[in-house]
Amino acid sequence: MATRNFKKIVYVTLIGTGSALVSLLLWATGALDRLEFVTWAWRVNYFAAPGPATGRIKLILLDQNSLDWGARENGLSWPWPREVYGPVIDFCTRSGAKAVIFDVIYSEPSVYGASDDASLGEAIRRAPAFVGTLFGGKDTGSAAAWPKDVRRPRLVFDHLDEWLKDPGRESFVMVHASFPIPEVANTASFLANVMDGPDVDGVFRRVSPFRVFDGQPVLSLGIAPYFAADASGHGPASARIDDHLLQIGSVTVPIDRSGKAILRFRGPSSTHPTYSAASVIQSEMRLRAGEEPTIDVGVFKDSYVFFGLSAPGLYDLKPTPVGNVYPGVEIYATMLDNLLSRDFMVDAPRMVVISATVFLGWISAFAVVLFSRKAWHSLLIITIFLPVPVAAGMAAYALGVWWPVVVGQSAVVASLVGGLVFNYATEGRQKAFLKHAFKHYLSPVVIERILDDPSKLKLGGERRELTIFFSDLQGFSSISERLGPEDLTGLLNDYLSDMTDIILEEGGTLDKYEGDAIIAFWNAPLEQSDHALRACRAALRCQHKLEERREEFRQRTGETLRARIGIHTGTVVVGNMGSRSRFDYTVLGDAANLASRLEGANKPFGTYLMVSEVTWAQVNGRLSGREIGQLRVVGRKTPVRVYEPLGFENEAKTAAIESFHRGLACCYRKQWPEACAIFESLPDDPVATVYAHRCKALSCDSSSSWDGVWNLTEK
Repeated sequence: MATRNFKKIVYVTLIGTGSALVSLLLWATGALDRLEFVTWAWRVNYFAAPGPATGRIKLILLDQNSLDWGARENGLSWPWPREVYGPVIDFCTRSGAKAVIFDVIYSEPSVYGASDDASLGEAIRRAPAFVGTLFGGKDTGSAAAWPKDVRRPRLVFDHLDEWLKDPGRESFVMVHASFPIPEVANTASFLANVMDGPDVDGVFRRVSPFRVFDGQPVLSLGIAPYFAADASGHGPASARIDDHLLQIGSVTVPIDRSGKAILRFRGPSSTHPTYSAASVIQSEMRLRAGEEPTIDVGVFKDSYVFFGLSAPGLYDLKPTPVGNVYPGVEIYATMLDNLLSRDFMVDAPRMVVISATVFLGWISAFAVVLFSRKAWHSLLIITIFLPVPVAAGMAAYALGVWWPVVVGQSAVVASLVGGLVFNYATEGRQKAFLKHAFKHYLSPVVIERILDDPSKLKLGGERRELTIFFSDLQGFSSISERLGPEDLTGLLNDYLSDMTDIILEEGGTLDKYEGDAIIAFWNAPLEQSDHALRACRAALRCQHKLEERREEFRQRTGETLRARIGIHTGTVVVGNMGSRSRFDYTVLGDAANLASRLEGANKPFGTYLMVSEVTWAQVNGRLSGREIGQLRVVGRKTPVRVYEPLGFENEAKTAAIESFHRGLACCYRKQWPEACAIFESLPDDPVATVYAHRCKALSCDSSSSWDGVWNLTEK
């Protein structure tokens, strides 16, 4: 026992470790990223809420309303003259803004002339602090070196070259850059970078805190405003960076493994107080005219004011976890919000994630193997452990830690599945043995019933109403004499396979094969309220299938292959019959014998499907058919009324059925001439032909005392 338990512990440890290692490998290669992004959106939207600094950051957006206003009221077409932006900057200055941040580059001289650029430069000079933008990349931008007439930032990073050598960080280096015109570049307090790319799925979740151009670090538009508003006006002189942290003066920015800052989004677009550019311009113009502004003059006091584009045609709308249409400038506003609030998301340490994933793999595997002795135990353990990684991710987010959920989730799922497979492979061996032992002579349904309750392996049975199906091939003896053993075996296998598939599809239980004969039944071991209908439906489908393959079988045998089927519903004993060492799940009783007799009764009537009155009554009109008559089969004194199912619903010919029933009624009334005339009017009906001959014989026999029952003399 101790050895067995030790082996179990070893195997479970391997399952947990293997599951964790595979999950960690997928995580490390980025294969789980897209799934992780889905959980990212869930968490961000669940926890999104304004922070301590949200109200201090405001947006002025050049939206569609502003474009429409400019065109309607002032005849302005895009791009606007740069003197139009002067009132925006002046209103922010008048309002007491801490810094004005423009997410517009102005890389080319104004088409309206030098005076237009000069008016913008003058407005920038009047601002307390102004942050302009530059944009760069590997192939984007006109400058390959820092322009001589543009002041370089004094910021220097310690050990930056070594940091940039790590794989994946080459994207931080901008080979080319687009700078603003001198009127902006030389008057702005800072020039900040706005070159940022989304994650692999096209969604912006994090921002590079800086980029490097011509050896010079350039801070992001989300960080530079903090230093632009500094009283010294010079910004930081030095910074240091490692794998987890960027330290700029007294400011600390947590970064992830790629070097980017993970943003804590505050909510959907316009969570930060937002104003239309048209309203700001109108307010400034009104103030200059001595009128009341449309916006309160002190609205931007001590605020960081971002100006950006949000009109759809200006192409600065980005997808983010909090919305697919999010102004690009608000991404940088969110970054400054996180910086001022000191609540950037912190990337979970890699080794902690690895350790936690291995632990989750172990504990999940141990739980499912050691405590899943019943099915509901397994279900309970799965219910407990599956949500653990998600709950951990949610709790970590609330604490400001970005914790990957999917890697832990995949480790838990793999461990649970591995543990369940282990249970099946060990403690499930008895069931596997039973399945293997009985699969050749018990139906799959019966095997499952035995597996659920092994006590059913005992001998004996129960009384139950079943519908019993007997079929036999017409003239099979002569076919078997003509064909060789191999051809006969192939023919029989094809025929029995087709018929058996249909029986099982209709929920039947195969009892046995006796040569070419098939014995099956319905309503055991599982109860079926429509067992009679299922049996009749299976019989009709078998006949249709045989008709489809009749030409093929004729070419193989030289004869037309037809099957006769008899069906009866009655009470029998069903269960395991045989010796203690070998038994079959089968039926015994008079009802089974009658089904066999009805199969043989098809021959004298020229039919191929015959069912008893009891069966037909339970079909209850759901199939088309007709009465054949009353029979007294060999070995049975009580006559039975029999019917021939003809088709599914309206497939049968109603007029022919009605004519046959009229002839049958005349026959019962011994109106032989009338009956004979009706039957002879149905020359294509084999049963009508049989009745026509019998009516003629009875009409000529004056001594006949026929009682309406046909007595059969052969089985």
